[in-house]
Amino acid sequence: MDKRLIYISDDEINICNIIKSFLIKEGFNVETFNDGRSILEAFNAKPADLLVIDIMMPEIDGFSLCATIRQKSSVPIIIVSAKDTESDKIAGLTLGGDDYLTKPFSPMELIARVKSIFRRIELDKTNVRNNHVIKICDILINPNTKQAEFDGKNIGLTGMEFNLLYYLAENKDRAVSRNELLDKLWGFENEVETRATDDMIKRIRKKLSIAGSVLKIDTVWGFGFKIVENI
Repeated sequence: MDKRLIYISDDEINICNIIKSFLIKEGFNVETFNDGRSILEAFNAKPADLLVIDIMMPEIDGFSLCATIRQKSSVPIIIVSAKDTESDKIAGLTLGGDDYLTKPFSPMELIARVKSIFRRIELDKTNVRNNHVIKICDILINPNTKQAEFDGKNIGLTGMEFNLLYYLAENKDRAVSRNELLDKLWGFENEVETRATDDMIKRIRKKLSIAGSVLKIDTVWGFGFKIVENI
């Protein structure tokens, strides 16, 4: 199996070099960049298997970079930043980040997150035959293509948005807690990011509405969410 290719982008060169050295020791191929435009150009030329990007970068900031890449790729993205407010974390996850690490962090913690993401990807591949297409209300949810379709057209969910909708659809008629969603989809155990689920649910609802779907995701106040099939 070829080594996984990881791109790191941070305007602090020392941080790039430290992360790079640890990841190389773990058997990954690593390339580093010091601004958002450089990593975007490199990714367009040769997509990596995972991106580690800082928020505060010259040329293109991390949030804009994440949103741009998400328009055409579901590559795993880990955001690292000195910004540690809840709103920053929510913004990063909402724009398509798969994980968010606050500086300073241990390189070993980053490696653990990287390995966890790749394990989930391999697990998805292993279980692909068990992942069944779900038709709920007027939406077709296909785990093999990672697309939710209305009237034969992809409604444009990001990878994490798709996973959230699919999980709720699998658990139809059961209220799913925010903490369960954070644990199953993001691997978070900390309750500080619980609003990230609410924000992503709003985006899914908006995309369903724009597409013309009548599928509803109900909020179970003080607990979580429940998918409602009203056809």
